[in-house]
Amino acid sequence: MKSGLKLQALGAMVLFCAGGWLAGCKSAPELTKAQALTLIQAKYDQSPAAPIDIIVDDRGMQQGVNAKYWLGAKRYPNGYWGDFAITPEGKKLIKLANGGDVIQWRPDSPVDKRFTVAITTLSTGHLKARDAGDVQSSSGSRTVSFTEDVNLDGLPGPLQAIAHNPGNKLSTRRLATFTLNGGAWTVQSVE
Repeated sequence: MKSGLKLQALGAMVLFCAGGWLAGCKSAPELTKAQALTLIQAKYDQSPAAPIDIIVDDRGMQQGVNAKYWLGAKRYPNGYWGDFAITPEGKKLIKLANGGDVIQWRPDSPVDKRFTVAITTLSTGHLKARDAGDVQSSSGSRTVSFTEDVNLDGLPGPLQAIAHNPGNKLSTRRLATFTLNGGAWTVQSVE
């Protein structure tokens, strides 16, 4: 009977010590959706600003002419091809992928609405984070899905309108991974 009591006492002491040890361990701090978005946005704001690539379709070409970003320079005999020279105002805002200053508009037919050209803004901006999903735990790290938006705030209205035309992807769903660094959550990666 004495050995049974000793065994129970020893077991109770082991449980008491294990409980004390676990109580001494600090658990990871909570990471909320709002905190995750704040950390992601801070990472974006600390990263170098980047130019914005914009696809210009038929409607965008018309908007660019109306905004005086480019002007018709040459019309071809088929009636639907054209060269458009970038104006001095346009040169302050955009550049072409080929580095030139003439947009070569070459659709397949007069009704071809699929033909596009790519321009890049000279004005740069930081990405914006919004709409965080639930925080997920994964082997010591946390992940949060969110929406990443291209920030058009610094662009003039007509160029923003061109960017909102079909073909331009202004929002993307991303996944951020967070790790503990010195007791605080930090953004490890954004995929």
